[in-house]
Amino acid sequence: MAAQKYCLALDLKEDQQLMAEYKAYHQEVWPEIIKSIKDSGIEVLDIYCVGNRMVMIIEANEDFSFEKKSAMDANNAKVQQWEELMWKFQQALPWAESGEKWMLMEKIFELK
Repeated sequence: MAAQKYCLALDLKEDQQLMAEYKAYHQEVWPEIIKSIKDSGIEVLDIYCVGNRMVMIIEANEDFSFEKKSAMDANNAKVQQWEELMWKFQQALPWAESGEKWMLMEKIFELK
C-alpha cells in the first residue's frame, strides 16, 4: 500500500479541440511514460478534469520524492518529449511561478 498521497492541479488551455486532444493522449499514454512513473515510486496516479481544471492524485511508496522524480525526468529524453508535447495543451495556474506546471495542493480536510 502506498505510504504517501499528493494532490496537484494544473489547467488546460480553454480550447475544446485542445482539451479533447489532451484527453485522447491520456487514453494511450506512451509506455515509456508509464514506466518512468512507476520507476519513481508512484503506485497510483489518477487525473480528473472539470472544465479546464485538472487534478492529479498520486499515491507513492516511501522511496518517492518529487526531487528524485524531477532528476529522473530531466535525464529521460522520452519524458522530456512527452512534457513538451503536453505543454501545448496545458497552461500554468494564475499564481504559478515561471515554468511551473503541476502545483502541489494543500490538504485542508480529511474525513476520519
